[in-house]
Amino acid sequence: MKDVSIREVEKFWDENPLFSGESNFDPGTLEFFNDHERVYIEDVFAGHFNKEEYIPKQAAGNRVLDLGCGIGFWSATILESYPAVDLYVADLTRTALDMTKKRLNIMGFDASFSKQNAESMSYDDAFFDHVNCQGVIHHTPNTQACVAEIARVLKSGGTASISVYYRNIFLRNWRFLTPIGKLLNRFGGGLKGRGRQNIFAQTDVDEITKLYDGDKNPLGKSYNKEMILEMVKPYFHVNDVFLNFFPARSLPFKIPHSLHRFLSRKQGFMIHLSLKKS
Repeated sequence: MKDVSIREVEKFWDENPLFSGESNFDPGTLEFFNDHERVYIEDVFAGHFNKEEYIPKQAAGNRVLDLGCGIGFWSATILESYPAVDLYVADLTRTALDMTKKRLNIMGFDASFSKQNAESMSYDDAFFDHVNCQGVIHHTPNTQACVAEIARVLKSGGTASISVYYRNIFLRNWRFLTPIGKLLNRFGGGLKGRGRQNIFAQTDVDEITKLYDGDKNPLGKSYNKEMILEMVKPYFHVNDVFLNFFPARSLPFKIPHSLHRFLSRKQGFMIHLSLKKS
């Protein structure tokens, strides 16, 4: 894998914000955000979103950081769950911060916004009670530095909710599954927007991970359970680990909700960690 700079990552996400090219609605409108929420819950959570699995009661009434806000799904969800939260919203790109600000304004919420590099944040030590960071640090060159920074800005006993791409059984064995992938591609499988329509035709598993977010995406990494646990071990006690997200919308046919939920939990493409600072 070639070396990628943080500036390359920033440029891509500034020009290709999350969900761009997928919605029929104009980015930044209420309809766009509602469409994103619908797709996110239906696909990422297989139609069943249990907020308490991702946002602990530790967040209630406390100082919380949404690190890598994207287009604001998690910021909005945190404030909907706990309106008294003192929410700080951070992202590497101005585009994401602007989009999240629009989303929160539409909903009547407010937060503190800051442009931050997750590898080296400007917040004080022990500043937050909880850090939410979903699907972010696998896109940055030094993921280990991000984990250390999340620990640094958390108070003793503070909590973190982190997820990264998971190298599930399909990715681990993709070299044997490429004929099936090519068949799915031939029948219209793939993802809408950002040049992702041929994702099933790829033969390199690392390219598949990158291509999920766009053909110009410079960096996307996936981890097995042992790798991510080893990464957080110096800083955190692990309260829970589970999988989620099976991208059924990429298939050229619909699958039953029960099968979608089963695949999401057993062979999801994201691994989620609920952590407490040691």
